This record gives sequence, structure tokens and C-alpha cells, in this order.
Amino acid sequence: MKRKQIMIVFGTRPEAIKLAPVIWHSRNLNIDLCLVWSGQHYDYELSRVFFEELKLPDPDYNLEVGSGTHGQQTARIIERLEKVVLEENPAVIVAQGDTNTVLGTALVAAKCKIPFAHVEAGLRSYDRTMPEEINRIVADAVAELCFAPTERAALNLLYEGIFPWKIFITGNTIVDVVLKYREKAVKAAEKLLTELALKEYCLATVHRAENTDNPTRLENIFKALNTIADQIPVVFPIHPRTRNKAEKYSILKLLKKENIYLTKPLGYFKFLGLLAKTKIVLTDSGGVQEEALTLKTPCITLRYNTERPETVEAGGNILAGTEVNEIIQCFKHTIKHIKEIKEKLEKKPNPLRDGKAGQKLT
Repeated sequence: MKRKQIMIVFGTRPEAIKLAPVIWHSRNLNIDLCLVWSGQHYDYELSRVFFEELKLPDPDYNLEVGSGTHGQQTARIIERLEKVVLEENPAVIVAQGDTNTVLGTALVAAKCKIPFAHVEAGLRSYDRTMPEEINRIVADAVAELCFAPTERAALNLLYEGIFPWKIFITGNTIVDVVLKYREKAVKAAEKLLTELALKEYCLATVHRAENTDNPTRLENIFKALNTIADQIPVVFPIHPRTRNKAEKYSILKLLKKENIYLTKPLGYFKFLGLLAKTKIVLTDSGGVQEEALTLKTPCITLRYNTERPETVEAGGNILAGTEVNEIIQCFKHTIKHIKEIKEKLEKKPNPLRDGKAGQKLT
């Protein structure tokens, strides 16, 4: 049987982006790869377009797990991935982040007695009501290699009893991608902004279950965006799940406002370019917090905690929660002090490191 050296398992837009540098450097070193796409994101804009933009090879396998409850999704990943692993017999299995794909991959690797490497290990929000937090903890517990993006993440692992020799501080691979594609992304965004006839704007993203599954929280966020749109246009690429939930709760109409530009999910270059050029981004995404810090873009996080505290400590991110008045006050504060925030970010080194994480990982 031909033995693949490394199996990389991924299945969502953030995973494709953050594992791209690992795939690039592995191919440059002629490392034999087996790429497995779980299909956790199956919408074209949320998956396929990223392979094309980031010049990633087609996966060797597509598990086509689709949507479902956490249990259903994880179970399908475990069942289908196990068959692939037994057939390919990889030397190492790699996954990134905190999704159900990562949880299923970690468990399959452990049960098949194959070393598991967790990219972006050690992130903690200390909120176990978040499914992502459970996924991170389990993945790190069974990993033989924990690639921590920051010193704080490495300390989190040590506090949990992970042996020091399993932990490697690499930096965050998102920095590699942002620095590589920033100029190209800005050009892609400028074309979109010309079509929308926009110069100054705020960018918004909402997708986390803690917000989309809570009608009150989602309505509060929409109301805050409505108020913000009275002062500055808001560009809102709306996630399919967010749109579906908003329609279910009958609150999508709150965004039917001239100064709110609802778009479909964007390709990575357009989105990254919009993030580079926006005045402020309002988001509940962990990855967007990291990208915003790397681009020196002020960020308001629509959550009560973050597994990326370095973004807050650096001065580029504020935790606003989901109360209407708090979001609006954070927006007003950020707009008022935007020059000082940007100057502070320019003077400090990026705590997510220097854009060489993919090289260190391989």
C-alpha cells in the first residue's frame, strides 16, 4: 500500500484559508499529501471559490457530510473519514481550528492510533457553552503535536497538562495569507466598491450559533447595524445560516434599509480587500478578528468573550456583546478614536507573528 506522509483534513472556509500556507510549503518540499474535504461547508461561495483563489489542489476525497446537528455532522465525519484513513494509512493527520471537522478528525486519528497534529492549538474562550470550545479542548487533548499560534495559547495548553514537548509556537497562518494577498485583495474590493458607489463604510459579519440561534441577540445586532447605517453605510455579506435564521425569526426586514448593503458571501479576495479598506469591522468571527488586527483595521466583536484575547490587548478590538446600546457606544468610541487606534496598532508588532507560520509548521 502506498503510504501518504501527511493527511490534511478540512471542510470550512476558515480552514481552507488557514491551512493554505501549510499546503503550499508542503508541496514546495515535495511532501506527499492526501487532502480530505469534509464538506462541512458545501455552498460554493463558502468552499470551492477558496480553492481557486488560494491555488489549492483538488481534494483527494470529499466526505460530503453537509449540514445537520452537531452530533449528526460529527458522526458522519467520523464514519466516513475512518474508511479513508484505513485505506490511506497516513503517517500524520493534520486539522486546524475548532469545527466539528476538527473534532471528528481528532477522534478518528486517536482511534486509528495515528498521530494527530492540531494547527491553532491552545485557543480558549473559557466558555464551554460554545461548541467550538469543546472541540478545541478535545482536539488538543488527543493531539501529539500542538501548533500554538501565540505564547498565550501555548500557556493555555501547559495549564491543561499538555506535555511541553508536544507544543510548538508557530504564529498564526492567517498572517501568511493576509500578507501574501493584501494588494490583490484590495484591487478586487475596489471593483466591488465602485459597483456599489461606496467610499467610506463599515463592514459587518455574523455567523456564530450563539448569535444566529438566539432571536433576541440577532435582532439586537440588526437594530444596532440599522442605527450605525444612519451615520455610515454598512456592507453586510450575509452568511446563509444567518439569512435563514433571520427569515425564520421574521427580522430580516430590519436590514431592508438603503444604507445597508446586503450581499451574498464573498470570495476571499473581495472580503479581505473590504476588510482592509473599511473604517471599522463588526463581527462575531474569530478569524476576522485576526485578519483585522493584521490589517490594522479597528474591530468590534459582537460577543462577550474571545479566544483571541491578543487582539483586545493589542488595542485593535473591543468586546461589545450583543446589547443594542453597547454595540452603538463601542462604535461611537471607535469612530471617535480611530486615528489613535490605528497609530497604536502601527507601532506594535503583531502578536500573531510575522507571516512565516506555514514554513514553521512544515
